[in-house]
Amino acid sequence: MRRSILATAAAVVVGGFFSSAGIAAPPSPQDADPHTRNVHEMGHDLRAASFEAPEGQRRISSDLAFQGRLAYQGTYDGFRVIDISAPGNPKLVSEVVCNGDQGDLVVWDHVLVRSWNTKRPEPRACAGSTVPAGFEGVHIFDISNPASPQLLAAVELPCGSHTVTAAGVDGGDLIVYSNNSSSAGCGVGLTVAEQNALGDFMDIIAVPLANPAAASLIHREPLAGPTDPAVRTGCHDVGVILGGINKAACASADTINVWDISNPRDPSLLFTIVEPGVGQSTTNGRWHSATFTWDGRVIAAGWEPGGGVAAECESGDPAVDKSMFFYDAATGAKLGQWVLPRGQGADENCTIHNFNIVPLRSGRYVAVGGHYQAGTWVTDFTDPANPQTVGWSDPASLGPGSFCGPEVSCQLGGAWSTYWYNNFIYESDITAGLQIYNLSDKARAGAIRLNRLNPQTQEALPR
Repeated sequence: MRRSILATAAAVVVGGFFSSAGIAAPPSPQDADPHTRNVHEMGHDLRAASFEAPEGQRRISSDLAFQGRLAYQGTYDGFRVIDISAPGNPKLVSEVVCNGDQGDLVVWDHVLVRSWNTKRPEPRACAGSTVPAGFEGVHIFDISNPASPQLLAAVELPCGSHTVTAAGVDGGDLIVYSNNSSSAGCGVGLTVAEQNALGDFMDIIAVPLANPAAASLIHREPLAGPTDPAVRTGCHDVGVILGGINKAACASADTINVWDISNPRDPSLLFTIVEPGVGQSTTNGRWHSATFTWDGRVIAAGWEPGGGVAAECESGDPAVDKSMFFYDAATGAKLGQWVLPRGQGADENCTIHNFNIVPLRSGRYVAVGGHYQAGTWVTDFTDPANPQTVGWSDPASLGPGSFCGPEVSCQLGGAWSTYWYNNFIYESDITAGLQIYNLSDKARAGAIRLNRLNPQTQEALPR
């Protein structure tokens, strides 16, 4: 897989771009899976998995991070390092067993931080070390040798870690924001009110780059909200933009928190965002993801009605259930929303899940996202009030399973995360591993190559 990524991109893209005005061209009839003609399958690294497997034996693929020519893929039972030098032929470099579910991760130079989501009633294993019953938090790894990552430390957190986001380096420390998704299950033997009190924070971790084994929890940043008192506290995920803008947006319950993180150890709340029909106790879901455009002017946010295990993208479902929302990053004013235009079946779990923004010299706003069984979508929202679908890949239903509902059942699968990185689209498929695509469309013209990408963290763009 040591083929030049630039050479591969050039070889694939030559042949013309397709129009991105409105919805892109219909799928080619010779293609087995429905997708627009400007989305081309490149390669994959298969990792078969299923939520039907017993708890503790799930090999589910979750989130992604990138550094150089390597992709780091979180899994429910650890993480994988994959060589993506040749996007048509990715190669597994190493696989670490760390069986704590979720597996959200951050990579920064020689350090990898991985979320351990839920306390377990029995001891588990992480990279050959015993994780005691009841532990929840993060593990710190040395990835200086990607072929043999080494466990350095564990940091226990009051409510565990569902997601982690890098907030840059301060005083020699990598600052990591960790979030618990929901206060449900926080602590041991606590009432709902006590769990809510314990989970109403974003945890801030410092990882000394000169001595990562000394990582520690340094601050718990209180959250504003929820606005609806019946909603559980807790932030699901945080999007950060650095490069002198220094802001963070926390997709929290029914209330997005937007902070100034000029001092990343002690954020300062700027304002909050509340969207009618999103995250309130009557909506069966919470804010899930938030990120910024690379100029820091717009926040893109998505939520998770049905908790990701329901069919919430059917043609007859309300638009609010299948939308990405756009807000002014200076004021929180709503600018527009994109609604998934392709109805999903009653046997397909679907929400607007994990996405990032393509770094473009043109200054256009193009989002790439994975939305469970709705697959992967590319959206141009340069005009947030009039977003346009650029392209998509939307495989057929996985068929019946233990999820979705009593009348129509489904398997829990599809694109957990889909991100743009260095000229290609990378999809982390829950049940299939890593899928790689190329987008041949003028919307991607002038894309900037990055040395590293933690998709929830936007560093300064190369000049």
